[in-house]
Amino acid sequence: MTASFIFVLVLIALALLFDYINGFHDAANSIATVVSTRVLSPAVAVAWAAFFNFVAFAVFGTRVAKAIGDGVRMDLIAPGWRLYVLLAALLGAIIWNLITWWLGLPTSSSHALLGGYAGAGIAAYGGFHGLLKTDVWERTITFIVLSPLIGLLLGFAMMVAVSWIFRRWSPSRVDKFFRRGQLFSAAAFSLGHGGNDAQKTMGIMTSVLAAGGILSYKPDGTLPGIPFWVVLAAQAAIALGTLSGGWRIIHTMGTKITKLKPVGGFCAETGAALTLAYVTLTGTPVSTTHTITGAIVGVGATRRLSAVKWGVAGRIVWAWVLTIPVAATIAALSFLVIRALVGLF
Repeated sequence: MTASFIFVLVLIALALLFDYINGFHDAANSIATVVSTRVLSPAVAVAWAAFFNFVAFAVFGTRVAKAIGDGVRMDLIAPGWRLYVLLAALLGAIIWNLITWWLGLPTSSSHALLGGYAGAGIAAYGGFHGLLKTDVWERTITFIVLSPLIGLLLGFAMMVAVSWIFRRWSPSRVDKFFRRGQLFSAAAFSLGHGGNDAQKTMGIMTSVLAAGGILSYKPDGTLPGIPFWVVLAAQAAIALGTLSGGWRIIHTMGTKITKLKPVGGFCAETGAALTLAYVTLTGTPVSTTHTITGAIVGVGATRRLSAVKWGVAGRIVWAWVLTIPVAATIAALSFLVIRALVGLF
């Protein structure tokens, strides 16, 4: 095997590692509410979520993967540096994910990856004019704001509607009904999580294959179709990551933002799942973390605004704001270090 092919294999492995970390970092998104309401034990909950993470490709296709892969015009970067750019991008995303995981902050793996991808590309290209695909970045930046707001509004609206529809039911009967309902809402959200988040790794893996000469860019500089084995590998990696859990962030998502009952968990998960289904089918990479957090806040706010622990929510928002620039900076610095080391040898 040539050194270039070995490097491609290393990057594919690193991309799958990122996907695995994404799974355990974002496990809280899928199961925090169903665990905090004690509908499922943590072990059963992660297995339930992991299954729906894996089968998501059969529902949502690969539109998001194409958007990620085409977000940076890799064909404009010198061929000899493309694989190093992708290495630096993955390092930026992985390092930021591990930092926020350790701090217990539910940040966006998606935005960390995009930030890392852009930061490394800009460092290699010497600027960003023409390098970043405008439509992909416009949609991504827009939905940093819209996805939590839509999740919040849907969570709030569903909680109000459910409270009115079931107003004549006894609390114990409502609790029993929505304990069962949460099985379906958790599955729906896990499907959306796997459908949107795993595709980001598919896009990076396909970029690696194209940068390594195994696949060819199209004449307009965009990526070819996503190979099926890449789809299966990415879905399996995120599912295995989810099986590993992410208990620090689960604690923040499930108990620190607001206290949830099964009916609230159902409304939060369903509102977030509907949001993810829409954006994934339109090929928009979003943060599943932003979406479910917004929905949880919306559900909590139906009781009273003081039911939401706004200090915790504020820390989370700051982590969201910092994700793209910090991941981009880490990736750019990583590329500069890599370039210096390559120059030495």
